[in-house]
Amino acid sequence: MNPASLAELRATFGDRMQENAPLSGYTAARIGGPADALVFVRKAGELIQAAEMLWKMEVPFILLGGGSNVLVSDLGVRGVVIINRARLLKFNSQAEPPSVHAESGASPNDIAQRAARLGLAGFEWAASIPGSLGGAIYGNAGAYDGDMAGNLISVEGFHRQHGSQIWPVDKMQYGYRSSVLKRSHPPVIILSADLALKHGDRQAIKSKMEQFSTTRRANQPPGASMGSMFKNPPGDKAGRLLEAAGLKGRRVGNATISTQHANFFINTGQTKAADMRALIDLARKTVLEKFGVELALEVELIGEW
Repeated sequence: MNPASLAELRATFGDRMQENAPLSGYTAARIGGPADALVFVRKAGELIQAAEMLWKMEVPFILLGGGSNVLVSDLGVRGVVIINRARLLKFNSQAEPPSVHAESGASPNDIAQRAARLGLAGFEWAASIPGSLGGAIYGNAGAYDGDMAGNLISVEGFHRQHGSQIWPVDKMQYGYRSSVLKRSHPPVIILSADLALKHGDRQAIKSKMEQFSTTRRANQPPGASMGSMFKNPPGDKAGRLLEAAGLKGRRVGNATISTQHANFFINTGQTKAADMRALIDLARKTVLEKFGVELALEVELIGEW
């Protein structure tokens, strides 16, 4: 980034900005080289302000919430990374159905836990899943027969040309771990969303969430990872294919395919993004050669490769 742009950003964002900052501290896998600048936002209005300024300056930027489902390159990101900490939640228990208005930096797990304490059900599947609401909306996150498409009422977004917009759930054109935003990458940021809930028994909701969390801990490995690496191909499971291909435990550098669940690739210590990418390529090549199945990434590759 040129010095004049950096100076303008410093004057605007002050101590909310860091320069040449490693992204490894802001991703779930603890991997990633430096961004030219990080800008921290804590309200939806600050998110709009940052995006409008960067678009006006023609400075490229990406948005990170919880930093899951992404692999950032060792070379990092040119331009700005906005770290989204806009987490306001407003529950409406009196509506029918009850709902929650949540800013995009909120944690799905936090929404689920807060809803449970209010006796509101329907979002239990999100208990303990990583990442931010914005990322979950963008990628149609899901677990245990639930997903964002099943809860979303509408999304509030901000478009570079058209400003604030409200999109009902059908406009998101959801598919398996996919949305129109993820497929076409329009100049849009997700500000907030309204999610549908339902009334329920607090103890029953709590028990269901505990059951899901226990199952997750039993089936998914601990450690720094991006979440599920590959999408499940039609009629099969990516983890089953990777295991059947003999890939459990395979390593490149400190990047390792989990011996507990083969669709989780673990950073076992100071892992380079290049090693993780090499392990991804090895896994895809092996599964294609053995089974004729081309695995599609669920994780997005970010930065200079």
